[in-house]
Amino acid sequence: MHAPVLVLKDSLKRESGTKVHHANIQASKAVADIIRTTLGPRSMLKMLLDASGGIVVTNDGNAILRELDIAHPAAKSMIELSRTQDEEVGDGTTSVIVLAGEMLHVAEAFIEKNYHPTVICRAYNKALEDALAVLDKIAMDIDVKDRTAMLGLVKSCIGTKFTSQFGNLIADLAIDATAIVGVDLGQGLREVDIKKYIKVEKVPGGQLEDSRVLKGVMFNKDVVAPGKMRRKIVNPRIILLDCPLEYKKGENQTNAELVREEDWGILLKMEEEYIENICAQIIRFKPDLVITEKGLSDLACHYLSKAGISAIRRLRKTDNNRIAKACGAVIVNRPDELQESDVGTGAGLFEVKKIGDEFFAFIVECKDPKACTVLLRGASKDLLNEVERNLQDAMSVARNIIKNPKLVPGGGATELTVSATLKQKSSSIEGIEKWPYEAAALAFEAIPRTLAQNCGVNVIRTMTALQGKHANGENAWTGIDGNTGEITDMKERKIWDVYNVKSQTFKTAIEASCMLLRIDDIVSGIKKKQAPGAGPSKPQIETEADADNEQILPE
Repeated sequence: MHAPVLVLKDSLKRESGTKVHHANIQASKAVADIIRTTLGPRSMLKMLLDASGGIVVTNDGNAILRELDIAHPAAKSMIELSRTQDEEVGDGTTSVIVLAGEMLHVAEAFIEKNYHPTVICRAYNKALEDALAVLDKIAMDIDVKDRTAMLGLVKSCIGTKFTSQFGNLIADLAIDATAIVGVDLGQGLREVDIKKYIKVEKVPGGQLEDSRVLKGVMFNKDVVAPGKMRRKIVNPRIILLDCPLEYKKGENQTNAELVREEDWGILLKMEEEYIENICAQIIRFKPDLVITEKGLSDLACHYLSKAGISAIRRLRKTDNNRIAKACGAVIVNRPDELQESDVGTGAGLFEVKKIGDEFFAFIVECKDPKACTVLLRGASKDLLNEVERNLQDAMSVARNIIKNPKLVPGGGATELTVSATLKQKSSSIEGIEKWPYEAAALAFEAIPRTLAQNCGVNVIRTMTALQGKHANGENAWTGIDGNTGEITDMKERKIWDVYNVKSQTFKTAIEASCMLLRIDDIVSGIKKKQAPGAGPSKPQIETEADADNEQILPE
């Protein structure tokens, strides 16, 4: 008789090793298959319905996976990959998923032959080291100051996106914007903070060609009193505050008992004097424009407009930081601490314009702006959202080049070179790791193969021809032109990729596939929903014989 085993049925679910590997690999392949068709310039678009019922049309890997609602934990971690890639380098979100999916797919055969996952992971890590060494070897340097080269590079990196049909437009915007906000750190290093100092303002209407990078900032606000305050100021002196220009209320509830009637008048006068005092401190510096993040009372508005000062209130903190960077002002917390050095004099023009039905304030023509706004115009909201996503990618590419000015060939040429080199090296590897290492070499071919599939050419012929060319080691720059499907030299066609993006793609894909392979158990602590009215469920006692053959998770 078997000893009874306590199985907590409703709170713990468990599945055995090989089955788990199989399930994880299937889930990862499913995620990779979803976005496989969005790789390359001739890729398909996906139409997504988001949670709020809106529609997103895109072929950006990260944007698609973000909207997916998937319960499987392995698939979830695949989606995380794409997000990591997007935050880290901003491009290659589709490639990383396709590559990771392929790495797991080739590992499946070894799992079935009872290879231990750690052996496969060891081989994969070795393959990763060798792949990065190959990248270093074939990478070539680029001069960041050479605008035509930069333009070609950014263009080839966003050639796979929807907006590639608009020619140089997006690439121009990206290079201009990143050139403005770049900060020298010394020793030849430059830091470009895209999130903080480049704002993309989408205004429906007009044509896409009307989009431009402003040498300064714009925001969706009008002056406080449009009739009394100037809406156009040349060479404005700007003061930025993050304190309210109104009478301070007590922190907690305050009761004041007034005995005499005159006291009421004194109380009101004190409030007025307080505001007048603050305004006097500001007016002392003769500014033309005062911008505050907090409120601005009618009385303060009166004093400022009497002194010929335009005022804007309740501006976002992020916008205020950008204005400070653009015109050289310092954000001040208390008006009595104002100094002449805090006044921003770097802007050439302040102007309020009406675009569509809304008023936008422009602070432009700045002398040496370190922040900027990209103004996007276009026919519809959906189009603008997609253009913005593509612009973010383009700016990330430009930032990556500025950080690490190295190029590798695009069009699947890099992956093919890596694959060919690893295949040659695999013969010198001893022991059991040789086969997974060789499989990893084959997995790199997923990228050029997917490119060939998406342009609609004969995949087998194209891949065989490419493998032949790379096996001889003739030219590391031979790849597929994603538009036509021809086999060409990537240098001539100017199809390039950024070194940072490629190395990050390889690292993320291989490390993630190793992690998923090493999972041999999925234990879930989620309770099943009970039927209403049912009492607390008791743990069922089963014999070992029942527990063994029971299948708790469906296959």
